[in-house]
Amino acid sequence: MAVFRPDDERIESAVELLRSLGAEPVADPMLEVEPTGAVPADAPLVVLTSKTGVELAAEAGWNPGDADFAAIGPATAAAAREAGWTVDVVPEEYTSAGLVAALEGRVAGERVVVARSDHGSDVLLDGLREAGADVTETVLYRLSRPADAGGSAESAAAGDLDAVAFTSSLTVENFLAAAADRGVGDEARAGLTDAVVGAIGPPTAETAAENGVEVDVVPDEASFEALATAVVDALDGESGGDADPDQR
Repeated sequence: MAVFRPDDERIESAVELLRSLGAEPVADPMLEVEPTGAVPADAPLVVLTSKTGVELAAEAGWNPGDADFAAIGPATAAAAREAGWTVDVVPEEYTSAGLVAALEGRVAGERVVVARSDHGSDVLLDGLREAGADVTETVLYRLSRPADAGGSAESAAAGDLDAVAFTSSLTVENFLAAAADRGVGDEARAGLTDAVVGAIGPPTAETAAENGVEVDVVPDEASFEALATAVVDALDGESGGDADPDQR
């Protein structure tokens, strides 16, 4: 099962989780983090959309101070609390749309800073602006594709990949770009049709569909743990096994 987390503790924990679920991980980091050195601007409400963003801001000495702080999900919130910050909002749905739903009733006429990567969804900014917020975006880091990424694409092309777990739209795009760069674009797409394809949420699934990749699994909760569990469950169902891989 291919996993595309950044090449840091996230790929290590993802591999450990997959092994605990009985899967054989194929670690192929598709994202490289390049910090910009920026920190969130001052505002009554600050929104961060990743654990990486929290860690970079904290390392730069930034903290929310008196501002309300919103985190996109539990991993981001946990990183914020570890940094000593108070978390005021975590949406029920861990997506940009979920954040908009959680915040739209409180942002009319307010200045809001959204601090995130350079590949953030327009859904969050547009939704907050439609709710009446004065929104500023701060790019904390840029995401690029590592030069050596793509081993999993060759495995897919060879028919040796049973499953993939896409954790963002960018991992879908980078997987396909890496396959094309290695000269196995069509073969890798064909290999995915015989694999269980998981997407962490609807936006990622939509990106996959737009690129001709059929998604088999989208978990109810937009977290890697839920995605990994759902994909392994699907693999287990195909194989007729009866393991209990519930690790949520």
